[in-house]
Order: sequence, then structure tokens, then C-alpha cells
Amino acid sequence: MLKKFFLLALLMALLTACTPTPEENSALPNSPMVESPVTQKKCGDDVCDGPENTANCPQDCQISSASQPANTEEAGFWIMNPSSGAALYTRILEPANSNTSSLPALILIPGGTGTIDANKAQRIADEGFIVIFFDPDGRGQSEGEEDYNGTIQQDGLAAVIREVAALPQVDEARFGVASFSYGVTMATGTLARYPDLPVRFYIDWEGPVNRIYTTTGCTANNPRIEWRSCDDDEWWAEREALNFIGDLQVPYQRLQSERDHVQTTNDHAIEIINAAVAGTAPWVRLNDYSPNQSYDINNQPNMYAENSGESTEALFARHALEILAMLE
Repeated sequence: MLKKFFLLALLMALLTACTPTPEENSALPNSPMVESPVTQKKCGDDVCDGPENTANCPQDCQISSASQPANTEEAGFWIMNPSSGAALYTRILEPANSNTSSLPALILIPGGTGTIDANKAQRIADEGFIVIFFDPDGRGQSEGEEDYNGTIQQDGLAAVIREVAALPQVDEARFGVASFSYGVTMATGTLARYPDLPVRFYIDWEGPVNRIYTTTGCTANNPRIEWRSCDDDEWWAEREALNFIGDLQVPYQRLQSERDHVQTTNDHAIEIINAAVAGTAPWVRLNDYSPNQSYDINNQPNMYAENSGESTEALFARHALEILAMLE
């Protein structure tokens, strides 16, 4: 009997020694792990994780006035760029004190190789707009690689426009594009290559129109952006607004101040206006001048004064409303 008791005690001790503690169990390589809803990225988990978007997972990604706060808190969704496969982070802002469900919409295109400042976007929204902005491939919270506003990022912009224009709070009949600085390249390339997009007008603020202006003379690399050599015609062919502006099918408004934010002259404003007037756009205007007129680059009209008191955001809003009123 004593021998049997001893053997039983020895067996229990061995079993206890081989049983892992809770801490040890969590480190076992074959232990099943339970992921959180965020890391699972499954449609139906109430989290819109790229590559989920409004098309392939509307239950997680559908944005409505009730679910999208009218402020600049981090909130957004992702839309797939069909050319790169990258999930593009997209946001929608509404006026802080909106009392209507039907507002015109503006999608903002960032300057340089940056992203849109949410506070600036909110100031435009507060002028009475639904404002949409997104991070192009390789920027901000989006996936992918930087394309310097070439056709890949243009394709991404087209995809964003199509999806957000179909959202219930966006009035497709009053949908416009507005670009800052080098955003003119992505905007014009997209609108020229995709003339069927539901875009009613385009507003451009001081965009550099070709490689000379973009690189400020092709003399040196920008300290923040390594542009390709100006001799690389193939690369620049998809990154110069002058190559696309003549094919625009919508009204085009150029905003230009007397002191450009980068250039030493305003020649680029005259060049793109003249090219647009000679092209297919139904209506072209520089600042508040009469539409559809060309200009002598050696005898340029006065541009917006620096001390006019009208912010860039207010200029965008005023001109957008004027164009929409004209189109009604």
C-alpha cells in the first residue's frame, strides 16, 4: 500500500511540473491567439480598416451625417486605389452649425507632396460646404508609395471622387475640386483623363504649371522633394498641368495673388489661363476678371492684393458658390 501511495504522489508531482502556468501558456508558439476587432480587419466588426471601404464593406465604412462629427477630430475611412491597391485614408467634414442636409461639396487636393490640414478644411466647410480630403498614396495614413502626383495618384483621386460623390450627404450635382499649389498637377491630370467624373467645376490656387515652375528653375533639388531631372521627359509628361488643362471639360477658376507663394513671377498663371481658354473648358476665369479671355504675359493684369483681407479659404468658398450659381 505504501508503495502504491508513493507512486501516485510521484505521478501527480510530474503532471504538476509539466502543466504551464497562465503566463507560460500565453508564450507557447502553438497557442491560439484571439485578435482584437481592429487587428482582425473583418467586414462587420464595426471598424473601417483598409482595405475595407464604402464599396466592399458598407456596414463598417458607410459615413453619414449622424456618424461623422462636424469637427476636426480624427475620423475617416479608406478607399481603394485600383491602380496601386493602396487603401487611401479619406475624411469628410461638415459645417460646425449645419442646418441643412443638402450642401455643395468640395474635394481638396494638397499642395507639394503633403496632406490637407484638417483645420483649414474645416474653415472651408464652415463657409457652407461638405469638404472631402484624402491622403494620396504614400502620404499620411494611406498605404502605397509616393508618385509625385503622377497617374497612379491621379487614379486614386478618381476613385475617391467616385465613391464620395455617391454618399448620401454629398450632392453630386454640386460637386467641385479645389487644389492647392502643386495639387494642380494631380487635379488637372485626373479631370482630363477621367472626363466622366461627377465633377462640376475646378478651382486652382497658384499651381505651378510645368517642370520649370515646379522645380523653381530646374537649378537645384528642393530640400524636401527630390524631383526628377527636367531632362526626363517621360516622367514629367504625366506631372505637368499644362499637358492636361487644354482637355478640361468643366469650368476652371484660377486664383492668383500678386506675390505667389513660391514663384518670383506670375507668368505661370497667365500661361495656364491662356492654355485653358484655347482648350475645351466651357468657362475659364482668372480671379474676378471677365471669363474666357487671354492675357499678354508682358502686360499682366493686377492679381489679388496681399492685404485684401480675404483668406484663401474664403476665396475658395466665394468662387465655388459663384460658379454653382452660374451653373444652375
